[in-house]
Amino acid sequence: MAEREGAVLTSSPRSTEAGAFERRLHRRYALFAVGVLVFVALLAWAERSGFSRAWIGTMFLVATVAVYATIGLSCRTTDEAEYYVAGRRVPAFYNGMATAADWMSAASFLGMAGVLYLQGFGGLAYLLGWTGGFCLVALLLAPYLRRFGQFTIPDFIGERYGALPRFIAVVAVLLVSFVYVVVQIYGVGLITSHLTGFSFEVGIFVGLGGVLVCSFLGGMRAVTWTQVAQYIVLLIAFLLPLTWLSIKQNGSWLPQLTYSQQLQQVTRMEEHLRNDAAEQRAQAALERRAISAQQKLADVPAAMKEDARRQLERIQALKAEDAPLRRIQQAERQLAMAPRNETDARAAYERERDDSARQALPLGGMAPQAEPYAGTASSTSPPASATAGEGGRRNFMALVLCLMMGTAAMPHILTRYYTTPTVAQARNSVGWSLFFIVLLYLSAPALAVLVKYEVLSHLIGTPFDELPAWIRRWNKLDTGLVWVEDINADGLLQLAELRLSSDVVVLAAPEIGGLPYVVTCLVAAGGLAAALSTADGLLLTVANALSHDIYYRAINPGASAIRRVMMSKMLVLVIALVAAWVASLRIANILQFVSAAFSLAASAFFPALVLGIFWRGATRRGATAGMAAGLGVCVFYMVTNLGAMRGLLGLPPPTPEMLWWGIDPVAAGVFGVPVGFVVMALASRLGPGPEAAQMALVERLRSPALR
Repeated sequence: MAEREGAVLTSSPRSTEAGAFERRLHRRYALFAVGVLVFVALLAWAERSGFSRAWIGTMFLVATVAVYATIGLSCRTTDEAEYYVAGRRVPAFYNGMATAADWMSAASFLGMAGVLYLQGFGGLAYLLGWTGGFCLVALLLAPYLRRFGQFTIPDFIGERYGALPRFIAVVAVLLVSFVYVVVQIYGVGLITSHLTGFSFEVGIFVGLGGVLVCSFLGGMRAVTWTQVAQYIVLLIAFLLPLTWLSIKQNGSWLPQLTYSQQLQQVTRMEEHLRNDAAEQRAQAALERRAISAQQKLADVPAAMKEDARRQLERIQALKAEDAPLRRIQQAERQLAMAPRNETDARAAYERERDDSARQALPLGGMAPQAEPYAGTASSTSPPASATAGEGGRRNFMALVLCLMMGTAAMPHILTRYYTTPTVAQARNSVGWSLFFIVLLYLSAPALAVLVKYEVLSHLIGTPFDELPAWIRRWNKLDTGLVWVEDINADGLLQLAELRLSSDVVVLAAPEIGGLPYVVTCLVAAGGLAAALSTADGLLLTVANALSHDIYYRAINPGASAIRRVMMSKMLVLVIALVAAWVASLRIANILQFVSAAFSLAASAFFPALVLGIFWRGATRRGATAGMAAGLGVCVFYMVTNLGAMRGLLGLPPPTPEMLWWGIDPVAAGVFGVPVGFVVMALASRLGPGPEAAQMALVERLRSPALR
């Protein structure tokens, strides 16, 4: 089938038509890029003319979602090939751009520079793992899956191994993609509420409309062409503030090559803060707070009563001394938000103990920016700056391996390579994907260093009464995003008294650097584009797996193509609403949950996909046992070592002794993948050999024409 497609496309009439189609795309998206820049310039003029921030933020939200909705409406379809794989006519260049947008999720756009800010260059594990994963995709998977020429990853698993492995693959797609899509919708809610002033929950459902208008109406066809536009937005949104900050700080137009100057200054300032007396007083106060929280856990009901009494006395004292209204209202709000039952209070005291202990470490618990391996602290071990050395190095390498294999097995990414016209273009599009991703990944370390330079040189030491407005806005939205408190009562902000979530560093970067508000809105629009593009791809992947691999392949093989497409559309709607509800529970720390999804994908799919292509002896029994064993080990290690999961199950918090070789639970794939390979190989050897049809499929995938 693929050979015939390639032969047809190389004939003169089709190749001429494809060339004309690509030239039209060049013109349209070039005009779109110019339009984005003009739109930003117009809103910059509006800001200088006195238009309100709320109006400018709303215009960014409305305009970007309207553009994506227009593309989605114009690409609506009920044709099976168009809906599932965009008609298999996406040129390699644009498939690479769409894949990059699909890939640059809320985690990459919002969390990447943030984790480098908090964990130093130990966070480079994410960049190395994700980019290395695309090398595996190009070498091991993309061309062969395109030669297979169907619609979904479970489709390949089912054709290669049979019905039961197909069902396990669908379960794994649901598990991996749902975790990932919840994180994207969380990012949508965060950004939408920041742009409009809506509550977080309302922001989720407003942003959800932007997700559904593409994936619901046009499937992969609409998602692909929307993602190309979204990549242009997020590229401009990431590079513009980075370049502006660089010019402001050292006059350089290429921060990716020149941020070493700021890195040297940041290193000197970190050394000064380690020995600063005011910092040490704040750290000592935080240590006492952590000890106090631990003591409260011995008798939670009594601690609740004592806390309420002290807070009332504090409010009365503030009123008696005629304190500023802002401080009185803050104290009253803290009293109103106090836990009302013993379970919530215990969780609050445990959180206060852990946060205070982490914040009491040098540099507010952050790793020194230039220190390698320091940023790989586990959820059961001391914070980042305490985990350098052999354990940090081991976790660094484990995370790199998990992210590489998880990238190579991520269903919504692999499906993108079904959309190219030929096998050769599938391979080329992986190269373009990597190019467009690297444009942003090379910029993330520079942004992290420039933002930290701004924080250490201009924010730390500021009187609390003069703190910038952005701190109050983000703190009001969610105290977990930005937290400040005058712990040592000297009236000045110390690093130990400031906590920034990795999820907010990029969004707040323009305000931290003192850039115009329109740049802040542009960054938010870029983050929204990243979250929407990935959410679209993930929703489509889950819905297609259920409609095509369960409904059509197992329940109703006689269903028409239109019926299958309509079933997928209905499932997109249902899954999106469920994911929005879960995201409204305010799941924080985007990058950690995404990392967990990569370990799950690697454990479930990587051995089965690689052995299914390169080993003729892989069998149905082997695939069933290997996928179940790999996924089972990965899930077991996460459930037993992630504090959030143990809390849901009513288990006590994890301890460092429970970890295997000190490996963080988000890198559980480093255990699941080898188990999957070994079990699959042994089960295949011990059982009957593969069927003739499966052997023929392997021969077709690996025929010399492919090379």
